[in-house]
Amino acid sequence: MKAIAKKELRSYFLSPIGYVFLGVILFLFGLYFYQVLRIGSSSYLPEVYGTMFIWSMMFLPILTMRSFSDETRNHTDQGLLTAPVSVGGIVFGKFLAAFCVFAIAMGLSLLSIVIISFFSSLGWAMIIGNVVGSLLYGAAMIAIGIFISSLTQSQITAAISTFGVSILLLVINQLSSLVTNSAISSLLNWISFNSRYQPFTKGIFNLSSIVFFLSVVAVFLFLTARKLESKRWS
Repeated sequence: MKAIAKKELRSYFLSPIGYVFLGVILFLFGLYFYQVLRIGSSSYLPEVYGTMFIWSMMFLPILTMRSFSDETRNHTDQGLLTAPVSVGGIVFGKFLAAFCVFAIAMGLSLLSIVIISFFSSLGWAMIIGNVVGSLLYGAAMIAIGIFISSLTQSQITAAISTFGVSILLLVINQLSSLVTNSAISSLLNWISFNSRYQPFTKGIFNLSSIVFFLSVVAVFLFLTARKLESKRWS
């Protein structure tokens, strides 16, 4: 697993993908932090993370689109599947590499916060809550994106499909208000990623939301492993 994770992490930075993702995310963070400095009020910092959360979810498909689709297209998946590594290790290694790139972006965003903290008192609970919530939400989306990537050999198809799922999960709680059936509406609210994320933006570390996101990660990594297992046996 460690070998797969290192190989994938290295590949992100041997190609433009890692640099493009980090560059775009950090540029947008810098732009919004600059606006906060111009306003002169640190109370807007949680709003920066709220806005960047949406941007981050839009760009995450860049990290996951090539996870397995590129292997299938280049016919290197057979070599990967016959390597002395468990299928679970392969899947988790790829997930860990993509998550590390996302975590690096979120970690670097805190540098501006630390600098601002020298000149203003900050609500650290809300800031850390936003970061932790984004990491959990991002981990779930990365797991979903990796699963989608295992279903196709086209990176574009994988990216667009993951992007579509990301949009759906962002607005699904709004769709629940349009449903007249209370049972279906409750179900949509329950599976809404956005509803699970919102407590973190208020500095509330909701245990049920943490378990929910980690469960989504586990389920989709398991499904990806089963998909690869079927390829191995075929």
